[in-house]
Amino acid sequence: MRAVVFEQFQQFPVLKEVERPVPAAGEVLLRVAGAGACHSDVSVYREFTAEHPGNIQPSFVLGHETAGWVEELGPGVTGVEPGSAHLVYGPTGCGRCRQCVQGRENYCENAATNPALAIGLGRDGGMAEYVCVPARNLVPLGEADPVAAAPLADAALTPYHAVRLAESSLSGGGKTALVIGLGGLGQIAVQILTALTGAAIIATDLKPEAMEQAEARGAVTVPGGEGQAERIRELTGGHGVDAVFDFVGAAPTVELARSVAGIGGTVVIVGIAGGTVEWNFYTAAYESALMSTYWGSIADLHEVAAMYRAGQIVPDVETFTLDEAPEAYRRLEAGELSARAVVVPHG
Repeated sequence: MRAVVFEQFQQFPVLKEVERPVPAAGEVLLRVAGAGACHSDVSVYREFTAEHPGNIQPSFVLGHETAGWVEELGPGVTGVEPGSAHLVYGPTGCGRCRQCVQGRENYCENAATNPALAIGLGRDGGMAEYVCVPARNLVPLGEADPVAAAPLADAALTPYHAVRLAESSLSGGGKTALVIGLGGLGQIAVQILTALTGAAIIATDLKPEAMEQAEARGAVTVPGGEGQAERIRELTGGHGVDAVFDFVGAAPTVELARSVAGIGGTVVIVGIAGGTVEWNFYTAAYESALMSTYWGSIADLHEVAAMYRAGQIVPDVETFTLDEAPEAYRRLEAGELSARAVVVPHG
């Protein structure tokens, strides 16, 4: 079969022929419906080096946002119907620690010593015609389209978990939420906030077309640049934002998030640009919280899938054939995509 393989650090991935995998005990073979191309993939093959953790060393098939149809059951697998459509929960923890037994394999306490971080991150992923995954990582899609669903495994799961983290700050009337960065995750965050909260949603980005998309989904937008923080505070009546979600994570966006948070507000840093910010008792809002997050639990993904089936989440996708997968990654790197690139191996 054909697959997009990460072969060397700081080199572009390769589309090549590889052996079709065979499901081991407890696994299923999926016929891939769609696989999302994510900026995390670019970070792995462009920025990482051999000094990074051993469980993401090349070579392996990319693709940690995957949906597909069950093609074959491995030994011992029951209760899974061949031909049924599923999302794939990416993280693969040890299965034994306190986090894993709660379905929070994204926070596995033994992540550093596991053989892989996730399906598509250290272990062969879904950017291929077929992929083997543990049966426990399957999340049923029912009759919903698995091609458009593929990005939900990260681009919706991550913001969903972030929003749930800040629920207490958004509980009650007259609340405001700010979304910083309106790429794939930020656009879905606007939809999740609309579905789960009654908060007024403010969104900000440097791209006018991204802000137009957010406006169409009910957000009030503020362009980046001079006066950005002041305008955001004006929209809250001067009180500050109750919950801020930073999907960039660069120093300027972290500083913006901190500066507009109101008393008792929550700032959740989702983006991994590595920005730092100074904290000072006299400038931070009283009782405001600053926290990080990473991916989400498998229970979260079941809830994300339910929202997708109900039409509450509609990912913006642009599809590519497997032959076009290298072009999808090239456009992703160049910032030329206005939707999530989803590779469709079987046309």
